[in-house]
Amino acid sequence: MDTWLITGCSTGLGRSLAQAVLKAGHNAVVTARSVEAIADIVGDYPDTAAAVALDVRDKSQALDAVALAQARFGGVDVLVNNAGYGYRAAVEEGDEAQVAALFDTNFFGTVTMIKAVLPGMRARKRGSILNVSSIAGRLAAPGSGYYSATKFAVEGMSDALRKEVGPLGVRVMVVEPGAFRTDFACRSLHQSSSRIDDYGATAGPRRKENDKTHGTQPGDPERAAQALLRVVGGTKLPFRLLLGSDAVKIVGSEADTQRQEIIDWTEVSVSTDFPS
Repeated sequence: MDTWLITGCSTGLGRSLAQAVLKAGHNAVVTARSVEAIADIVGDYPDTAAAVALDVRDKSQALDAVALAQARFGGVDVLVNNAGYGYRAAVEEGDEAQVAALFDTNFFGTVTMIKAVLPGMRARKRGSILNVSSIAGRLAAPGSGYYSATKFAVEGMSDALRKEVGPLGVRVMVVEPGAFRTDFACRSLHQSSSRIDDYGATAGPRRKENDKTHGTQPGDPERAAQALLRVVGGTKLPFRLLLGSDAVKIVGSEADTQRQEIIDWTEVSVSTDFPS
């Protein structure tokens, strides 16, 4: 039996994962900014679940959640950094305050949670950290540059982190979902109020009022939760785990394109070395 601490459990993947973890017999610290939103998840598991109010931007709340996990269950074995939201705007349209808030949650909130659990994981010489990124952490679509920037940041930080803590017994995995049937493209999607007509044909189709994908996404969050349980329970953890057939197709194509670009421009790239 492991103890999981999962952020952003009010809806979507976080909710499905919390339910799956508890059903599988694990302990879970289930968090959301409002405990009322997660009361139903923990209600049937009085001995193995705890509902905690947590805004990942608040360091004191993060430390309190980890302290509760330590006091009640003996520590955090698996941290899932799932809290976050989307933001749509052409780069020129982006609002500075909104972009700063986006980074505060999607990137710095993730870092806050990692720093909160690592002392305990290092002391026990074991633990798993799952940072939920996106296929947007591998490539950026028009209108999603700032959201992708937060996820690229998560992935870069995670790559260094895994090399730092791997020898200490702590595993790190980046989760890269494609489109899942959650509230991400609805309630959890923010956007700039600024609109520049010149971007109507590029960033414009991805503005919230033009996005018709909500409710039609191919990914099933309950199946994703089961997949994560299965992978975390195994002896080998991938660094990056794509979720969804669309994720495999889109990221696979992007990887092929990037590799071909390296090949096409190798002559120019190597020409910058000192002569041998």
